[in-house]
Amino acid sequence: MSAVTSRLSRQQEKKLCSMLGCNRLHLLFKASVHGYTGDAFHRKCDRQGPTVTVSYNQSGYVFGAYTSRDYAQTNQNIADEKAFLFSFNDQEVKKDPLRVASGEPQRSHHDGAGGPNFISLVFLYNNTATVYSNPGTYPFDPAEIHGNDLQLAECEVYRVEGAGALLEKPWRNVQWDVEKRKSLMDMIAGWKHGARSVQKARVLLVGPVGAGKSSFFNSVSSIFKGYVSSQANTGCAGTSLTTQFRAYSIKAGSGGKLLPITLCDTMGLEEGLNAGLDIDDFTSILKGHIQDKYQLNPSMPLQPESPAFCKEPSLKDKIHTVVYVIDACRVKLLSDKLIEKLAAFRRKTNQMGVPQLVLLTKVDEACSSVAVDLKGIYQSHYIHKMMQEVSTSLGVSLSAVIPVKNYSQELELDPKTDILLLNAVVQMLRTTESFFDDLYQEDE
Repeated sequence: MSAVTSRLSRQQEKKLCSMLGCNRLHLLFKASVHGYTGDAFHRKCDRQGPTVTVSYNQSGYVFGAYTSRDYAQTNQNIADEKAFLFSFNDQEVKKDPLRVASGEPQRSHHDGAGGPNFISLVFLYNNTATVYSNPGTYPFDPAEIHGNDLQLAECEVYRVEGAGALLEKPWRNVQWDVEKRKSLMDMIAGWKHGARSVQKARVLLVGPVGAGKSSFFNSVSSIFKGYVSSQANTGCAGTSLTTQFRAYSIKAGSGGKLLPITLCDTMGLEEGLNAGLDIDDFTSILKGHIQDKYQLNPSMPLQPESPAFCKEPSLKDKIHTVVYVIDACRVKLLSDKLIEKLAAFRRKTNQMGVPQLVLLTKVDEACSSVAVDLKGIYQSHYIHKMMQEVSTSLGVSLSAVIPVKNYSQELELDPKTDILLLNAVVQMLRTTESFFDDLYQEDE
């Protein structure tokens, strides 16, 4: 008998691995080979640990469900807070995969004798090549999940390998107590720069649309305000929500003094021509020629003869550190064009002698074990692997890659989230010092 092969394309598998925070998928069951029956499914999939069911229809939808629990035919409802439904359609390339968590995690799926039964979606329904669909336990729009096409072209089940796996010891040491949070805030507030003419480090955040640049500023600002706030525009639009160049100052509390760092935000990077931040505008920002609130135009970079062009910028107007912001969930999905664009930006930054860091955002969405406990960030095999991939892709050292979790849906601050964010700011300040050190060495 010939080997059973996966129907997933390489790109589809990357999408699933990113959603699941896993290293690889191992095919256990393929309905077109083993049979569209509950019995065939259980013979291949019982007691296999975390699995993902992947089904396909003729409308182009790839949809299914993940559970971290064993199938064992107990005929009981199973509690699984990590379970979710998913869907994507390769005809909608720019659209992120849909992920739907259970509204009743105490019964994420029913462990019966039939096919995978996630209450709202039942695969191999009545031992046929169909899906039963009834939103409720999982709140979803049928048109978005499967396009109202319930006939299966294929149904596969994979064992999820490496999801949430932890190293025995953290490979970076982090102190997680409240005292450390306070000492980091004090360190940032009291930072003195080596440059005599500069009061604040000027740090530019650059990255693909939706990576979390604006959210990072909002998150850091929230820590010092003492509550979750949102000053910069954030969201999940397909194109950049930030269309101006913005230079954000941060206050140490209500009415407090300004912190010694300015976080500069700009239009996100996009693949197409005349889309997203242009490299000429990027260069002008580095040199200090573009001022706060300038409206960027991807098809028309700012020209030296423009009244908005700052002809004689001082050191305080220039960028002292560039930080590339990358979504940990999309590391494997970065297109070759986007990687080439990032490489071009890096070359330009290197030519100008500006030091660089990488922020890896959304680590809690990328790895289930980190979502459960942020303290496991430096023990997560998957996050470590993503950091190594980013390091290799962008050509920066691993020590320059810093994982963080931004505030996105929370209403209250969390000390562990704060410590990761504050550590990132400290690294930005330290990196800026190396820029000033090099500058004054040249003068000498």
